[in-house]
Formats: sequence, C-alpha cells, structure tokens
Amino acid sequence: MGELEVIDPVFIQAPEHRPKPESVQANNVPLIDLSPLSSREPDPGALESLVAQIGQACKDWGFFQVINHGVALHLRERMELVSKQFFAMQKEEKKKVARDEVKPLGYYDTEHTKNVRDWKEVFDFTLQEPMIIPHDHEHREMWNQWPPHNPPQMKEVCQQYGAEMEKLGHKLLELIALSLGLERDRFRGFFEGGTTCFIRLNHYPPCPGPDLALGVGRHKDAGALTVLAQDEVGGLQVKRKSDGEWILVHPTPNAYIVNVGDIIQVWSNDKYESVEHRVKVNAERERFSIPYFMNPTHDTKVEPLDELLSSRNAAKYRAYCWGEFFATRKLSNFKKLDVENVQIYHFKN
Repeated sequence: MGELEVIDPVFIQAPEHRPKPESVQANNVPLIDLSPLSSREPDPGALESLVAQIGQACKDWGFFQVINHGVALHLRERMELVSKQFFAMQKEEKKKVARDEVKPLGYYDTEHTKNVRDWKEVFDFTLQEPMIIPHDHEHREMWNQWPPHNPPQMKEVCQQYGAEMEKLGHKLLELIALSLGLERDRFRGFFEGGTTCFIRLNHYPPCPGPDLALGVGRHKDAGALTVLAQDEVGGLQVKRKSDGEWILVHPTPNAYIVNVGDIIQVWSNDKYESVEHRVKVNAERERFSIPYFMNPTHDTKVEPLDELLSSRNAAKYRAYCWGEFFATRKLSNFKKLDVENVQIYHFKN
C-alpha cells in the first residue's frame, strides 16, 4: 500500500510543497552566545560584537540560535516533561480543555496552515489573563483552560516558564533595537499594559507519510518575535534567503531558536525580513517543541518606525491594528478559507 493510501488526503501537501526525503543541514544558521548580557560589568566591546551578530543574523537569515541565554535548564526540562505528560493522556481527557472559536486557548488537533491540515496536536496558553483581542467591534477576553487534574503542577510550571520567556524576549528585543540604531528600550512600550503573548506546546506524532505531510506548513510568524525550544528529534526547516532552499535547523542542546516576525519586518521597514519556515515530520519518532510568540498589546498600531524613515527610505507599509490582524489570522486555525488569510503584504504601500 502506498503512502497516499495510508494518510488522510486532508494532510497531503501540494507536490511543490512536499518535503524532500533528504534535508539540507543548516550548518550556518548563526549560533550566538548571549553570555555578555549576564556579566556584572559588561565589556563594551563584547556587547557591541553581540549587537552586530544579532543584526547580521536578522538581516541574512531572519533566524538565529542563542546559548547562555539565562533560562535555567531545570525549568525547561520541567516544561518539556509537563508537555509530554499532557499529550500522553487519552484523547477524551485532552478534549476536556479543547479550544474552539468561542474559547480559542487550550487543546486542538485540527489546525490548518495555508488551508492544509497540520500533522500535530497543540496546547496554547496566554501569559497574561485575560488576553484581550478585538471581536465584532468590541473587545473579547480570552482565558486559559488548564486540565482539571493532570499533569500535576502543569499550570504552575507553564506560568514560571512563561515568565522566563518574557525576560528573554525583552533581552532579544533590546539587542535587535540596538542593532537597528534605536534606543535599547524602543520596543518595550508596545508590550506594556496587557500583551497578546502566548506559548504553544506542540506534539508531532510519527507520520506514515512524512514525504507528503508537514507538521506545520510553510508560513511566516505574524508577531514580533518567536523563541522556540525544540527537542533532539528536530524537524524545523527554514527557507534560506540566498537561494530559497529549505534548510533543516539541527538541534543544539539547551539552545533557543529565535526568528523575526512580521511586526519587526514592518517596524524595520523591511531591513529585517520575516522568513518562511515549516516543520517536517518523522516516520518513526514523535517530536515535541515549545514556541513562545512575543506579541504586543492588542491596540498597537503597527507601522514603520519614524527613526528609520528618510527621504530615501519612505514607509513601505500602511499602519494596521495588531489586535484586528491577530484576530483575523486566528480564523484560519478553525476552518478552511476561500481566500488567503491576511498577510502583511496586503498593507504594502
């Protein structure tokens, strides 16, 4: 029996988007050491070098990895254990915290990317409750759903981990701001007063058709920044800017993978580009990953920053409301759309 006969057609990618059996390894995705940030008396030269590395990585790749980032390994390991325990539960237990259009946070296993179903199951939780997004000309409150009994301490571990992700996210945003020639805290105001940041637990089960389906189809992240913990199985592929080749990001122990989102692309007026990425699945092994999506407040007006504009560098985007954009993008998670979902290029001047 061929692969086409053992996998539901809803998961099958168009031929041009199917992953190759052999992946190109990403030996040159930048690996950046953040240890200068933890020094009590930072060396100005080391900090300047770090900022330059961040800027080069954002410009050339839109992706980089960080080590010595300050997130305790034991907390990450507890988070990974909680994720595995949750997904190991029976489906009926997980569905007690199922998300839908009314309650968009919690468990879900039928998400679509580019109108093709992803080979995965997820659990989403927000870092600040309630998370506020626009809905039908009003504001809608989104609340977390936690499993009633198991895994033990899931809520506590997730909240502790989320707090550390926020700290790391702001460190990275400060470095990116400096690399653009901006004030260190230029982005902080966009994240004060109730953000739309959230964390996702991903589980990719073994797939009988790994050359036909994807764990997550090709996409760009809509927010400001994504900080990803992936396990040793690997599967994240990045579309290399230089030639369009899909590059597999090999797991680095205790590293985080960071990618620029659409908002930074707009803020930087295209100096830093949000890059397409996707996730390959594995025929034999399950895979787990935990992305932190760093998003601003719902009422943030996203537009190129004045400091980066000039007579030679006019604004390439019209302003848009982040909350409305975010709410519209979430619609495609629950149903196939007749047209492509909203993208930042729709706001191009």
